[in-house]
Amino acid sequence: MIKVPQSRQGGFLISKIHKLSQQIFNQKLSLNNLKIHPGQGRILFVLWNEDNIPIKKLVEKTGLPKSTLTSILDRLEKEGQILRESSSLDKRETIIKLTEKNKKLHPIYEKISQEMTDLFYTGFKEKEIQDFEQFLIRLLSNLQKKY
Repeated sequence: MIKVPQSRQGGFLISKIHKLSQQIFNQKLSLNNLKIHPGQGRILFVLWNEDNIPIKKLVEKTGLPKSTLTSILDRLEKEGQILRESSSLDKRETIIKLTEKNKKLHPIYEKISQEMTDLFYTGFKEKEIQDFEQFLIRLLSNLQKKY
């Protein structure tokens, strides 16, 4: 009898975790009267960590294609969450910065993000968390080498 090797489930499990965590995250946002559409969270996360950055740098940090990023920025600008300004050093370069309206949302978003982190790591020891995140970094690196 031929023994069929057990299939690895890592990618499948990561996909399920992503989908379920997104549903829980969106529910928490809704309960706090926050509306952040798909893709916006990645952009806002980057801007909350480093405001006033060129679009080129935002593309690098989010991993979003420039065309996708531009359409999401259009929506964020329409909602009054970001501003686009020409760079004082190079007028061809556009700088993205957060508005005061958006900065007021940041503490709520941070609270929800912390709740999600706590949920993710419930029952994990610190060493397990560190190892797990190192494995994820290696997985991401493997994929980035192919892309």
